[in-house]
Amino acid sequence: MDYFIALVGALLAGGINTLSGNGSAITLTILMELLGLPADVANGTNRVGVLANGIGGTYAFQKAGRFTDQPEAKKREMWRIVIISCVGACVGIYLSLIISNAAYKSFFRYLLVVMLLVLLIKPKRWLVPQENKPPLPLWITVILFFLLGIYGGFIQMGMGVFFLAVMVLAAHYEIIQANVVKVIVVTIYTVLAVAVFAWQDLIDWRIGALMALGQLVGGYLTARFAATHPKAGLYAYRLLIVVIIGAIAKAFWPF
Repeated sequence: MDYFIALVGALLAGGINTLSGNGSAITLTILMELLGLPADVANGTNRVGVLANGIGGTYAFQKAGRFTDQPEAKKREMWRIVIISCVGACVGIYLSLIISNAAYKSFFRYLLVVMLLVLLIKPKRWLVPQENKPPLPLWITVILFFLLGIYGGFIQMGMGVFFLAVMVLAAHYEIIQANVVKVIVVTIYTVLAVAVFAWQDLIDWRIGALMALGQLVGGYLTARFAATHPKAGLYAYRLLIVVIIGAIAKAFWPF
């Protein structure tokens, strides 16, 4: 029964990761609380599912043309964001091996409260593409996405939420297109993360394979829906609010 719950949870997390973010809050809870893995092994094992999730989502978005069917200038900008974020993630992966993540988790929960307020104030900013806004200056792009990459490489949980916020509110991307870039970034740096955690023998491959199956299917189906459904942006925005509220409740419980 525990493994069945883990599979269903991974399927749900795969959909949440693809459309909004923070699905790792579900999978890490399952790995640590339900299956009893130590925190470091749970962190490593979780990356296997995240990688499978990213592969499924990337394939579905690519098949729908959500990355290739863009103006050349936009494609160059998206690849620049991908590269900068992945370089930052390499630093974050290294930090995850030498630093305790307790302080980061404490900081993370207060960031979630701020993020919820940002989501609820002027929701139109999330739902209406602001294509008339100028692109971010290169130096700001480098700083923002390098820091996001460090966070994602270090702890992963919540990376999608913060990445979407920067993409939509600062870089002025439409929310589904922002999700496309997010999925590609996470997939690329997670390849390295899985290799490093495997080298450190911090992955339970049997459980990781089970979680990967669920997240692969969940990621693919959700990306396929998001790439074609006309109201996918609205659903992504609403799901993001629900995910953040749930994460805040979990982070501050017990009060």
